[in-house]
Amino acid sequence: MNKNLLNCVAKTRGRNDIILKNCNLRTITPFGLTTQRQYATKTKSTATALEISKRCLSSNAGSQRKKLPPLMNFPEIIWPSLVKSIRNFILSTFIIKPYMDRDFNIPEFVKGSKKAVEVVSNKLSEGDLKALDGLVATDALPDLQKAVSLMSLAQREQLAINIEDIYFSFPYQVGVIFSDDEGKDHKRFVEITMVYHTLKGLSQMRSKGEEPPLNMGMLPEYQGRISVCNYRFIREFTKGIESEWTVNLLNHFKPADYLD
Repeated sequence: MNKNLLNCVAKTRGRNDIILKNCNLRTITPFGLTTQRQYATKTKSTATALEISKRCLSSNAGSQRKKLPPLMNFPEIIWPSLVKSIRNFILSTFIIKPYMDRDFNIPEFVKGSKKAVEVVSNKLSEGDLKALDGLVATDALPDLQKAVSLMSLAQREQLAINIEDIYFSFPYQVGVIFSDDEGKDHKRFVEITMVYHTLKGLSQMRSKGEEPPLNMGMLPEYQGRISVCNYRFIREFTKGIESEWTVNLLNHFKPADYLD
């Protein structure tokens, strides 16, 4: 695997491309078992958050912009969920850390994942998908290749993220997944869905001692520069397997594109 992601997310060794689509998987949470399909389903809370953002943004700025096409079939997630945050804490503290990875902690993962987003997004913007081998799961690359090939140069330029432009990020959902395939060793994975809010040019503003206003989402001069990125990371924790974090789903979108 490219060492960039290794340094970004976790100290692991070896290489293991993770493809889940042929596995019969179940996901464990502190409140029972759910199927992996839940991760690809747009929840009511997600839709509500998106509607709130629509109402908060001014419609005048969005009318002159072209909507950024989705990279993958992934629901738009903007804000944290209180219930999921509690579950994330329980899974991270009482399952992942003691039984899978004693060095695991969410703050360090979030910090490293930002660098991964910078690397992946810039390679997508450049159209260099070959460089994503080992950074992005193999089965996700065809969808990304197709999406990027249909974008204009201006749209691709919007994909590039500077790590210093990320002003808010959080883990939306942590999942522990076990395979139930008969006759095979039980495999186990950890998936973490991350959300990042970015403001293009934020690093330049701060270098000049400037800070954007708290209500920038309502100001036309900032709306077109705000992007939200959803990235889902996965790593295999099966005993005897040395694995690394890879991205198996991702999407970039601009809240201003969803204005009425």
